[in-house]
Amino acid sequence: MSTDEKVFLPPEEPAGFSGFKSKVSLFYTRLFSVIKLLLGLLLLLFVYSTSVSFLNEAGAIEQEARGYFFFGVIAFLIAYLFVWEPQILYAKGQKLLQKIFSFFAPLVKVAPYLLPVYTILLFAVYTVYAVFDKSTGPLTYFLLLCGFTLALHLVFSARSLRSRQSDFLKANYIFGFSFIYVINICIIAFGFSLIFEKFSFVNFCNHSFKLANEIMQALYRQLFL
Repeated sequence: MSTDEKVFLPPEEPAGFSGFKSKVSLFYTRLFSVIKLLLGLLLLLFVYSTSVSFLNEAGAIEQEARGYFFFGVIAFLIAYLFVWEPQILYAKGQKLLQKIFSFFAPLVKVAPYLLPVYTILLFAVYTVYAVFDKSTGPLTYFLLLCGFTLALHLVFSARSLRSRQSDFLKANYIFGFSFIYVINICIIAFGFSLIFEKFSFVNFCNHSFKLANEIMQALYRQLFL
């Protein structure tokens, strides 16, 4: 390079300016975490209301069928705590969803945590099977696997969210897992409404919102009136 050529360098930022920008960025990050925490606490109302509403609707179906579903949940928890952590099953399910939603980048990040892929596949397979075979024999195995796969998805999604180090006030965990739980219960409720005539998805939704609204009104009266 000749000595006559001039090299133009970008102007240096003032010494205090970069520190100011980092403080502003940290402030907005913390503020967003607080907002997510408040939304997560609000979602806890729906965690409770959807759980109660699901149990109410499930009470209308046959006790044996209901028992197989909950036995599947318990079977996973026993296997997870005392026998084997099926992390590989969860990881393969996540990879499958990433391939399915590869056409839309935001869904690639969200769908593996949000959607219980094995449970959805079970519902799809059983719905097609029931069209050709009206016998109820396979229903018990289907419900058992539904409970098992739903518990698998919820437990490992919770683990993935909890392992994040930069989670101020645990806002990501409270908001994220509450949202995942509510969506998963809604998916199970919708699937049950397709299989069991006595299980009403509309009643489930109505009762969930009604119960959450009643709790919010009660909290408001206690705090502000």
